Order: sequence, then structure tokens, then C-alpha cells
Amino acid sequence: SLGKWVSQQRVFYKKNALNPDRIQQLNSIGFIWDLRNQSKGISLKVQNRFDELCAFKAQNGHCNVPRNNVQNKSLGVWVK
Repeated sequence: SLGKWVSQQRVFYKKNALNPDRIQQLNSIGFIWDLRNQSKGISLKVQNRFDELCAFKAQNGHCNVPRNNVQNKSLGVWVK
């Protein structure tokens, strides 16, 4: 899943095992390497889930995300 891939990129980055081109690409889209260094009032993970929920609502007209949602199963689990 995308979440696993993102986590792997952070691990590789911390180990200096990530291709410089990949680092540049991710930096160009504002990728955040260390979630613990966020000084915002709301955690980045919660904000990301909220953004996913907003996108789901925009597409489906409601926030009743099924737990077995094919596009984003973890969002369904988070909402419940």
C-alpha cells in the first residue's frame, strides 16, 4: 500500500540508503521525512487521515467509509 511505501522511504532516508534522485523528487512535493519534528497542534497522521476523509466525502457525498473500502481500507478502519 501507499502507506507502507511512504514508511519505507523514511526508513531508507534515515539509513542514507535512498537514491538522491528519489530524495529530490520527494522533496519537490513537500515530503516530510520525520513526522516527530512537526510542531503543529494536530499530528500529521491525523491531518492526513482527515484530508483523505474529505476527499472521500467529496467523491461519495458522505463520510460513511466502509471498513472494506477497496480504495483505502485503512481509512475505513480509522473512521470507525
